[in-house]
Amino acid sequence: MKYRRLGATGLKVSELCLGCMTFGRETDEATASKILDNFIDAGGNFLDTANVYAAGASEEILGRILRERRQSLVLATKVRFNANIFMGKPVGPNDIGLSRAHIMAEVERSLKRLQTDYIDLYQVHSWDFETPIEETMRTLDDLVRQGKVRYLGCSNFSAWQLMKSLWVSDKHGVARFDCLQPQYSLICRDIEREILPLCKNEGVGVIPWSPLGGGFLTGKYRSGAKPPEDSRLAKLDMWGRLADQRNYSTLEAVEHVAKERGRSISQVALAWVMQQRGVSSTIYGARTTEQNDQNLGVLGFRLDDQEVDALNKASAIPVEYPNAMQARLPGYRS
Repeated sequence: MKYRRLGATGLKVSELCLGCMTFGRETDEATASKILDNFIDAGGNFLDTANVYAAGASEEILGRILRERRQSLVLATKVRFNANIFMGKPVGPNDIGLSRAHIMAEVERSLKRLQTDYIDLYQVHSWDFETPIEETMRTLDDLVRQGKVRYLGCSNFSAWQLMKSLWVSDKHGVARFDCLQPQYSLICRDIEREILPLCKNEGVGVIPWSPLGGGFLTGKYRSGAKPPEDSRLAKLDMWGRLADQRNYSTLEAVEHVAKERGRSISQVALAWVMQQRGVSSTIYGARTTEQNDQNLGVLGFRLDDQEVDALNKASAIPVEYPNAMQARLPGYRS
């Protein structure tokens, strides 16, 4: 396992981050503990969860299985949503969002569930259109000053939302977002248009989620074939929006590289994300120890330039205005 700086900070995180969304949902505590053990044995030190994953059970499980290893790990969690909304239960007007009231309440709940007195990376799960970003950033800065949080991050932000947040932090002299957690894979490359260049320019680390394209690039599926009825893509009714010609071409290109290199499809897809400039760590998830071992098998594997070019070509997205115009100018994305 190699280690990289989290954006422009001095914090070192493992090139793979263990996503713990499955803990307490598809993955029971005993299996979660084995997955964590194997991840740490492989050199991993970066864990990602959220207050709403499995209605808080993910944080609770982590709190119980980390034990004395907590101090050597970089633990990340999130705030913004309320698990009750995903279960159709009523939610109070101040029990959701990024207001001072909600953040202050939720950080205490996360600390308690995680059985820790600080969170290494506290991330806002998405933009809040009802709360001024100044209120959110000042509240997060207070948590940093209190020692309850060490670094800040955001997830699922657009480019203008991230840039405004950074400007507010710089203007008021408060802690800024050190990283962004976006969706990014060979299937979903949208952040390359605006968000990824912004992060590179502003020193914001990128820790992608869903590097396997929502499961499309796991090796379970084949071009032109419908997903198995018990598969995740079939259950979530995601196949309809993923099964297009571009994604089929991408899958075929990944399959070709995997066959040539004697690797799994998921390892090739993971390697591509890990090798992108600006990526600090790549978040992967696993429901079973077998899936975890398969993903960890990417360690030490690197695609060559020709393979990267082939995958880039197969998965290419249109260059839109104004980038299409600016692409003709000297120094464009150099």
